[in-house]
Amino acid sequence: MQVFGTVPSRRLGCSLGINNIPPKICTYSCVYCQLGRTSTMIMERSAFYQPEDLLNQVEERVRASEECGQTIDYLTFVPDGEPTLDLNLGPLIEMLRPLGYRIAVITNASLLWQEGVRDALKAADWVSLKVDAADEALWRRIDRPLRGLNHHKVVEGILRFAREYRGELVTETMLVGGLNDGEEALKGIAGILSRISPARSYLSAPIRPPAEPWVEPPSEEAVVSAFHLLGEAVERIELLTAYEGNLFRPLGEMEEEILSITSVHPMREDAVRALLTSANLDWDLVERLLEGGLLREIEYRGRRFYLRGGFGLR
Repeated sequence: MQVFGTVPSRRLGCSLGINNIPPKICTYSCVYCQLGRTSTMIMERSAFYQPEDLLNQVEERVRASEECGQTIDYLTFVPDGEPTLDLNLGPLIEMLRPLGYRIAVITNASLLWQEGVRDALKAADWVSLKVDAADEALWRRIDRPLRGLNHHKVVEGILRFAREYRGELVTETMLVGGLNDGEEALKGIAGILSRISPARSYLSAPIRPPAEPWVEPPSEEAVVSAFHLLGEAVERIELLTAYEGNLFRPLGEMEEEILSITSVHPMREDAVRALLTSANLDWDLVERLLEGGLLREIEYRGRRFYLRGGFGLR
């Protein structure tokens, strides 16, 4: 199942997720990624799933949501990898448009130097771009891009898209303790953000198990400093350093729901328990998934998280 949720989003309210990329195909292998290291790094765009199949899955979920009175704020492309690697992204967005919901895409922005990628994203109502570093060396250390990518070219693609795009454009910066949370790194990021002029800039910190065990969130002092430094460069800045909550709303069979959500969104133990309680199910279901290797349990900063088995953290 490539469509999941709805899930709570700190940016988008109740989001119906669309997973248009197989695990885990991306242009980056970010040290903080909640889905672990990238298994397949590519830069060439491909057609992975039939758009009609994804459309049918979305329509089925929308019908189920409407029948039970659940709200959907956005249809969100938030896959196992980089959504713009999908050649069918633009056509699929257009196919979803008659459903009447706002459409969001969360991208690492690494391919915006390609005209076809920019054109595909222009069809979305809301686009989030990643800006983690302002220089090549730090970018390679944090985002670990495919060797053929060039930081200057990526930034120029971002700036060109920002000039062309007419929807709501936001940026997101993940702060990693000891890497990009110092004054020099933040001033460089602020310089890029001021040129993008986004409607809103989000500051994030790792709150789920990262790809690399040495990754640490920034200190509170560093977060405050970043908030003020970047706040001088953009009109609106918000922190995404708190947990988004447990308002996961299943629309299908529970085992499939848990596996679909955790393939792109590791869940805290309390969120899984709340999901099971909402369907009058007990923890035995999770135990069966763990025993079968379909689900993995990971501890991070004193909490248990659950991630779909078969890929992810190493």
